[in-house]
Amino acid sequence: MPKQYPEEFRRDVTAVARRHEAPLSQVAHDFGVSEGYLCRWMRQVDVEEGVRESLTLVE
Repeated sequence: MPKQYPEEFRRDVTAVARRHEAPLSQVAHDFGVSEGYLCRWMRQVDVEEGVRESLTLVE
């Protein structure tokens, strides 16, 4: 079963990744998460902010 990360932690990691100061692989490594998790979290943030079309967490 995958490890569950708190919402606040995911927000912090995606905020750092969105600054584009380092490659996603480096950000993921620095925070101890997989690059796949980070990419998924960033896609979900895009959906929640209306940048990408899909179902939001509430929907």
